[in-house]
Amino acid sequence: MIRLGDYNHLRIIRFTDHGAYLDGGNVGEILMPKKYVRQEMRPNDEVDVFVYLDQEERLVATMETPLARVGDFACLEVAWVNAYGAFLNWGLMKDLFVPFREQKREMEQGRSYIVHVHIDEETHRIVGSAKVERYLTPATPSTHHRGQDIEVLVWQKTPLGFKVIVDNAYTGLIYDNQIYDVPHTGDRLTGSVVKVRPDGKLDISLQRIGKGRFEDFAEVLLEELRNAGGELPFSDKSTPEEIAQRFSVSKKTFKKALGTLYKQHKILLKEEKICLNE
Repeated sequence: MIRLGDYNHLRIIRFTDHGAYLDGGNVGEILMPKKYVRQEMRPNDEVDVFVYLDQEERLVATMETPLARVGDFACLEVAWVNAYGAFLNWGLMKDLFVPFREQKREMEQGRSYIVHVHIDEETHRIVGSAKVERYLTPATPSTHHRGQDIEVLVWQKTPLGFKVIVDNAYTGLIYDNQIYDVPHTGDRLTGSVVKVRPDGKLDISLQRIGKGRFEDFAEVLLEELRNAGGELPFSDKSTPEEIAQRFSVSKKTFKKALGTLYKQHKILLKEEKICLNE
């Protein structure tokens, strides 16, 4: 079965002046335009292609890499707007259509928005929606636990911090007091689950939770020392602001890493600096 708006592994049937025709099974032959045909390709070769709809709403295969697939959330830029909606650049020849009914506010050319890519139930076309809340799933203790590593897409600023989309499916929040390097909408970051809230939303930290985060930053700090020639002008008396600006971690994490490296006899602690002991 062909997965529309996704990658498919298909067999080449024949070549024409228009390109290569691929075996689409029950949907028939699918054209891969000539611009994607390579000299070494032969009939019966199998290729990995992205399948979507061309301007005539026909199935077409491409070797291009889209910025999002069906089922994905992504931050995409508006290429142009007409009387029916907005068209977003998603890395393919045909732009992604977002009808006005799927926009929270009227989209503007040149601006970027977080959208969900899906197949419209009525038209069976691939479309985008800025009303992403309807496509998010509540988290539960069975899907997430404290300290679990996750990937996030920064969604929007709120009075409490930043809303994020977690693992392409769940709603999360990074509180302002957990942020040391301010993110931007569309940034893709890694983090950890702090808590699963009763409403199914996740509290997220951009630092690792638990013992692992201290061990990880200890290695980072050691590498920073080596790169700096063996000394850094920091100590356990450095302010939280200085530490956050230089290393993007809290003072607690910094001090734990110092303790770890000191016990391992890898550093020397002096009044106003840290020195390598290697």
